[in-house]
Formats: sequence, structure tokens, C-alpha cells
Amino acid sequence: MAIEKMKARDLLALVPKHSLLHACEPDQLDELLERTQVEFAARNQVLMRQGEEGETATIIVTGNARVTMVTSNGREIVLDYVGPGAFVGEIAMLDGSERTATVTMVEDGSVLRLTRSICADFLTRYPAVAIGMLQEMARRIRQMNATVESDRAYAAGPRLARYLQRLTDAEAAEQKLRIDISQSELGRFVGISRENINRQLSAWADSGVIDLDHGRIRILDAAALWDIAAIED
Repeated sequence: MAIEKMKARDLLALVPKHSLLHACEPDQLDELLERTQVEFAARNQVLMRQGEEGETATIIVTGNARVTMVTSNGREIVLDYVGPGAFVGEIAMLDGSERTATVTMVEDGSVLRLTRSICADFLTRYPAVAIGMLQEMARRIRQMNATVESDRAYAAGPRLARYLQRLTDAEAAEQKLRIDISQSELGRFVGISRENINRQLSAWADSGVIDLDHGRIRILDAAALWDIAAIED
């Protein structure tokens, strides 16, 4: 379902400064918005599915989405949670291969879809935006490398703390996670069993580092949690 036509200034006000959209000048972005439109995306809507052909890329405008993949042995892994300004699906759109992951909305939001032809034409005309896309992809590779390092080098407690950092809105007055996430799903994201997740969160709640309200996590002592995140084996 299409949303009323949006202007560049309105769109830029919705996404964080690190979003790829901020690599565009307002007049360039208005031009892009004339060729596509912002669409409503409902909670649990699958924006793209692993294994499908990828003809479009998607920019999350509002709301949050879960990025998952199914391994060769049938295990589903949560790769990331992405929010406003995130650019997803660009790999398959650029190389013409299959989608490498599934992206599902975890709450109502809105998205901007870019076809291969629109994206190729726009990036050819505005190479500075293409450089911004490369920088965003490089940032993701760095994050992936850091995640691999975390999985190998950090014990369960520090690793969980590092993942909570990734899910925290640093600008929030209260350090709440950007999304509501169950302990089971958090375990799939971090790679730790639900029992160990529950045990660690309970210990942090008892010591006043976090608060657990009906399973929802609120960080009470961010400094202490980030100190835990920095602990190495």
C-alpha cells in the first residue's frame, strides 16, 4: 500500500545521519522519490526471502526489521536487526544472484523500494551516492568481522553485552532496546541457549545493571554493561 508522496526533507528527517539517504542532496533525493514511492510495511511482512531472485533493494524508512538466514543443516540464524535508514537487498540487486537472507518486519513501518534499473541509472548520474553505498557496505563488513571476533573471543556474558549494545538506541533517554525481543530470539541472535540467556539476564537484573519488565529489557547502568562488553577471555 503506497503512502502519500514524500518530499526529501520529510524523508531525511525520519532516518539517522548515517543512512545512505544522507549521501543524497535534497534535490537528488526528490528526483529519486519521483521515480518510486514510500510503501506501508506491516508487522511480519516479508520484504525479501532467502533464495529468491533479487530485482529490488529496499530502504527501511520507519520501523524495524529482522534479517535471518537458514543454514545448510536447516538451522535459522538471526543475522541482524535493522531500522530506519538501513539499506537491504542490495547484494542480489547488484550481482543478479539469489537473495542471501530473509528480511521480515518486526513492527509496522514503511519502506522505499528501488528497482535495479532505477538504482543503476541514479548511481551512474550521482557517483557520490555510489561511494556512499560502498562505504555502507564496508561498514557492514567491519561489523560482520567484529561479530565473528566476538563469537570466537568473548565468553557468554561479554558477548551478550556486546549484542545488547547493537540493539540499544544510544540517543534514548532511557537505554531501551530498539525492539522488543524474546529471550529465545535473543539467544538465536547471540548464539547462546535460552537457558544461559535467562541466567545471565537474571544475574544482571539482580545486580541492578538492567531491569526486566515482563521480559522486556531496560538498561539501568549502561556504563557497567559496556564495561562487561569490553571484557576479553
